[in-house]
Amino acid sequence: MKEIILVIGGCRSGKSRYALELAKQVSGDRRIFVATCVPKDKEMEMRVARHKEERGKGWSTIEVPIRLPEAIIKYSRRSDLILVDCLTLWISNLILDNNDLDISEAALRLTRSLKDVQCPVVMVSNEVGTGIVPENRLARLFRDAAGIINQNVAACSDRVIWMVAGIAVSIKKMYKR
Repeated sequence: MKEIILVIGGCRSGKSRYALELAKQVSGDRRIFVATCVPKDKEMEMRVARHKEERGKGWSTIEVPIRLPEAIIKYSRRSDLILVDCLTLWISNLILDNNDLDISEAALRLTRSLKDVQCPVVMVSNEVGTGIVPENRLARLFRDAAGIINQNVAACSDRVIWMVAGIAVSIKKMYKR
């Protein structure tokens, strides 16, 4: 059954771990992990390596820093599951690639791709709207873009899980017949 799931929460809330556990519940051998991270230092390279090890064998990792909607469509045609980690790194990549980013257009492209998928998709994103208003333009642009993308993805998701201190709180569940 095709299902779209968004796992959202703050930093170190257990989002990635929980999303991986959800993904492991989906049957099939063709599992795609879509990595949006572009490691730029040793510490981030070590995090990426640790995440790969945690996933274990049976996952194909695709690095997609910018063209996420296109990758989702392409790989959903030949996969049993797609796990995207994470939307906020993708947004950061988009902004760094184009400071005049039309975030509404990016959100629309992503949600259209999710409507056209042919396999379950689990996505991870950071909730960035519960903090203070950032003091610089770039940080405000990022916070606003993440809020818009998160709202749009949540709206088209079948399930939304909010992670708090390692605890999964279901905040949306659509029942399919």
